[in-house]
Amino acid sequence: MIPAIILAGGLATRLRPVTEKIPKALVEINGRPFVAHQLELLARQGIREVIFCLGYLGEQVVDYVGTGSKFGVKVQYVFDGPVLLGTAGCIRQALPLLPHNFFVLYGDSYLPCDYQAVQAAFFAQQRLGLMTVFHNQGQWDTSNVEFSLGKILRYDKIARTAAMHYIDYGLGVFTREVFLELPTEGPYDLAQVYQKLLMQDQLAALEIKERFYEVGSFQGIKELSEFLT
Repeated sequence: MIPAIILAGGLATRLRPVTEKIPKALVEINGRPFVAHQLELLARQGIREVIFCLGYLGEQVVDYVGTGSKFGVKVQYVFDGPVLLGTAGCIRQALPLLPHNFFVLYGDSYLPCDYQAVQAAFFAQQRLGLMTVFHNQGQWDTSNVEFSLGKILRYDKIARTAAMHYIDYGLGVFTREVFLELPTEGPYDLAQVYQKLLMQDQLAALEIKERFYEVGSFQGIKELSEFLT
């Protein structure tokens, strides 16, 4: 299995005051920090190497996770530095640690899907990137993808349309050359990368049937806790 990079550098403002002293990755879910559940899920899916992109209070994640061996994975870390680099800029900075292809997911996402199937779809469709999508219908979050017959027709997190019944599931696959072209300084968002690949006909897609979970909100924490219970 290809490795995974986890984007965990955000400020987690929606979870204040909980995240005033701890990062979102260490928010407690059923008696354990969220990152423990996340890494064990990846290990069960066959992923053995994980790179964390860290920012806000990231040293606490390093202290808790360490080498990752207790979770069944090997973990390395990259820090944003004094300036936040954004969800794509931090991947650009992590490229020296990354192979030709890799998964990307967010530090607050719990995604119980078949990662082997996602990887297989990426290689089969022979594009520079792949976005997983979920038939959301506005239920779990605001839908942002027009998807039909296995293809993404439109993706936009701001200019949404009535035809957007799907949502970015939160698990992507990329070839490293996608990020080599990005600026080395200043913030750059992963949504911009997805949109550029879509315009170039270089964005593959795979529909996921299992719903996603997240710990970026108090409601999300409650739902994940119930799911894991």
